[in-house]
Amino acid sequence: MKIAFLITIVTAISIILTWITRASARSLGVIAPPRKDRWHSKPTALMGGVAIYGAFICGLFTFHPDVPSIKRLLLAGTLLFIVGLIDDLLQIKPYIKLAAQLVAASALVFSGLVLPWTQIPILDITLTFLWLVGITNAINLLDNMDGLAGGISLIACLCLAFNFVLNGQYSQIYLPLILAAAIGGFLVFNFNPASIFMGDCGSMFIGFTIAGMALFSNEQRTRNLTAVLATPALIMLLPIFDTTIVTISRKINGRPVSQGGRDHTSHRLVALGMSDRRAVLILYVISIISGALALLVRDLDIGVGIAIVAAFAVTIIILGFYLGKVGVYDESEAPSGTWIRGITGHPYRKRLFEVLLDFILITLVYYVSYLLRFDGQLPAEQMTIFLRTLPYVIALHLFGFLFFGVYRGLWQYAGVEELVGVGKSVIAGSLASAILVLTWYGFTGPSRSVFIINAALLTLVMGACRISFRLLAVLIVGQRPHLPGSRPVIIYGAGDSGEIIVRELLQNRDHQFDPVAFIDDDPDKAGKSLRGYPIHSSADLPALVSQYSVSDVIVSTTKIDDANLDKFQHLGVRFRRLRVILE
Repeated sequence: MKIAFLITIVTAISIILTWITRASARSLGVIAPPRKDRWHSKPTALMGGVAIYGAFICGLFTFHPDVPSIKRLLLAGTLLFIVGLIDDLLQIKPYIKLAAQLVAASALVFSGLVLPWTQIPILDITLTFLWLVGITNAINLLDNMDGLAGGISLIACLCLAFNFVLNGQYSQIYLPLILAAAIGGFLVFNFNPASIFMGDCGSMFIGFTIAGMALFSNEQRTRNLTAVLATPALIMLLPIFDTTIVTISRKINGRPVSQGGRDHTSHRLVALGMSDRRAVLILYVISIISGALALLVRDLDIGVGIAIVAAFAVTIIILGFYLGKVGVYDESEAPSGTWIRGITGHPYRKRLFEVLLDFILITLVYYVSYLLRFDGQLPAEQMTIFLRTLPYVIALHLFGFLFFGVYRGLWQYAGVEELVGVGKSVIAGSLASAILVLTWYGFTGPSRSVFIINAALLTLVMGACRISFRLLAVLIVGQRPHLPGSRPVIIYGAGDSGEIIVRELLQNRDHQFDPVAFIDDDPDKAGKSLRGYPIHSSADLPALVSQYSVSDVIVSTTKIDDANLDKFQHLGVRFRRLRVILE
């Protein structure tokens, strides 16, 4: 009851303060004008962070959570709030903000709040500095689309609160809940379409405060090293992921990391065809999944936890490479000659990435096969066998991939042929590995079931990776929304040629056509769908023309003669034919 009352009161305070701050910012002219390297299209009030900070302070003084070092966290966070506010009003140099972040981080580190990631004090202190400064800037960079930084921060706060509950740290629960409520009230005005931005005063304060609260977590009580290492990183995965992809992209293209731009994860999703709101919601879902995983692995056996986190990390890496392919820069403006561009411009860079990824996948799957065979508790003698045989298993599988031409395919066009090649190579590699290992140990010691599980699991994982780009295109993009200036079009003929036309229209936006439906003379196809678009009987064309305001129909096959088309001339639509000419 007290927690519900706390959330209600702080949220109400935040809503009131945000409304007042928005009005004040507009009257004082503290607004963010539209810019080429920013996403918003109209002048928008700044200083939303004032409301978040004010609501957070009111919550702290009202409920008085008994948390050691809370005063240091509040003092350090206040310093960054003030520096951010000055930056919103006057725009200060990036190095001044960095210096303030290091001072704030020192206040926590030298009070004894350190990430327990290693047994080496100086290394833990260094990692804690990187954590505090890195997360502060990650949230600042994430504030690039309506409701994104606020929503992700709110999710992170809730995950931290659950983590404190599981640790039995009941006094600490109030800190992330108060901040979450303060952010929630702000999101009423900041979610798409936003009427106020949090500004640097908000993003720096929120980022540092969340990073600092993660240091309060007493993970040593869990007996699980995975929780100590992975929980903070998984809770803050989305900001870390976005910062990584932006940093790498800007370095590759010779741009300063501090330079603004439309190259964030959210912007890339929109470039793929999503609406702003859907892109933000998708990132919310990823953040929720990551946070839930952080809470899950803390109570699992360390071996199982490592396997789950590694599998999730591989998925995120593939997503990163998929989004990294999205064109967000004007190549004519990109500086040339940097050493990073020289490396990334290597003709075999994609193949090197595939080999490295397969190296990781083979290792992970082979390890998981042992875990599945022995119910998650790997005996010491089996761990020894795993470590001794792993190099040979990796080598044999990679040789199989090379022999069966797995590395000749392109992921974005992977199909049945590529999956068959993956299956052949995995079976060959697994069979060769089993013969080698079992012969080596005289058919005593190694489990035969491991190699059967490994073959099935590796085939599944390798196949999923090869079609991942096509799968992501469906899951992330789906059917593309109508673009400004594009015309709806109906495709006549729901067959192979019709599918080719849809693919061409979706991939080449220069055509300025958006498919809306198929029609076909075959009555058995009516009521079905092709690539997600409904198939209608050709007799339904008059109703479809009226429903979608169609002026063009693309005829996909030469089997439909002109006599069939003449009966639709009264509709006033233009019939176009697909023609492939070889000269």
